[in-house]
Amino acid sequence: MSKSATAQSHPRGRVYSLAEVSRHTTRSSTLVTYSGKVYDLTAFLPDHPGGDDIILEYGGRDIGQVMSDETQHVHSKAAYEMMEEFRVGELGGGEKIVSEDWVADENFHPDETDLLSDFNTNKFIDLSKPLLMQVWTAPWTKEYYLSQVHEPRHLKESARMFGSDLLEPFTRTQWYVVPLVWWPIAAFLGVLSVGQFNDPSLSAKQLLQFPPNLSVLPSATVFSLSSWFTCFSLGVLIWTILEYLLHRFLFHLDYYLPDAPWAITLHFLLHGVHHYLPMDRLRLVMPPLLFFVLQTPFTRLAHLLFPKAIANGIISGSFAMYVMYDMGHYALHHTKLPAYLAEMKRYHLAHHYKNFELGFGVTSKMWDYVFGTMLVTNTK
Repeated sequence: MSKSATAQSHPRGRVYSLAEVSRHTTRSSTLVTYSGKVYDLTAFLPDHPGGDDIILEYGGRDIGQVMSDETQHVHSKAAYEMMEEFRVGELGGGEKIVSEDWVADENFHPDETDLLSDFNTNKFIDLSKPLLMQVWTAPWTKEYYLSQVHEPRHLKESARMFGSDLLEPFTRTQWYVVPLVWWPIAAFLGVLSVGQFNDPSLSAKQLLQFPPNLSVLPSATVFSLSSWFTCFSLGVLIWTILEYLLHRFLFHLDYYLPDAPWAITLHFLLHGVHHYLPMDRLRLVMPPLLFFVLQTPFTRLAHLLFPKAIANGIISGSFAMYVMYDMGHYALHHTKLPAYLAEMKRYHLAHHYKNFELGFGVTSKMWDYVFGTMLVTNTK
């Protein structure tokens, strides 16, 4: 089902932002608002008794004042009833939370969102109900979704993603799950890399047999250890740029999203929910299954480009640094930190509350400097 079909079947029609309506001011697309509702008068332009000029003059704006102005044109009850034929949705949106005036503070702690007031005002997500089906069946335009999902809300407890108690646990991840899963894998790949620098025929399968047969593992040498450490360090560096690129060009794909339920829902699951609920403790680190999916093409590429000893060394460094990234990300939202990390906390919180289109580095600002996406945090 297309997004437009979904929206048209919704009793409220689509939900628009005022900024979105304001751009529809031409004969090919004329939107107006009246009493909080949105009307598409494009097809009505040639039939308007007062001519199309006056409608175009108010295109993209509210027509409440002109509709009640008897010096312009007296509108009958039938005219108001006719308007309902052209209603396509309603206005949403309330107080802006993200602002260039926001001042970064590592001791920042937001107030809890008033759920009823927020939903009635913004007509976005009802946080008292499961989120995922609301996103899938939503009447919003893509632009309205993006304008709202980057305005943070806050709850004491994690919001439910599914109504099902069976599925819900798969959407929540405690921070310590990440090192428990990925550090042993990084360590295994590091040991494998050291062994392969001495014996290129050594395979992961030989080390994974049960019971373990450590006799197949060659003794470490200065050459194998230094070679692995060089690859490990390269993997750490590679992770920092992958962290930046994935954050900027995948998680913040934003305006290049298709205006379709599947695309908006995928965006919400990947990163939108984190910007919408940035202090949710159980959605701050990546579920192992999601990271497994994301890492697969990169690890395969490494094995295509390099001999297996080098590839495994690089991957071990990248995985180890990924764990530091995810634990660090959690700490940036919820932990008192020493000086450097406190500065990174201010920087990352500014990405959420000041300007989400800048400041993509989480563990370092390095690539923001390189690519010109630095976010200034110490000025209003």
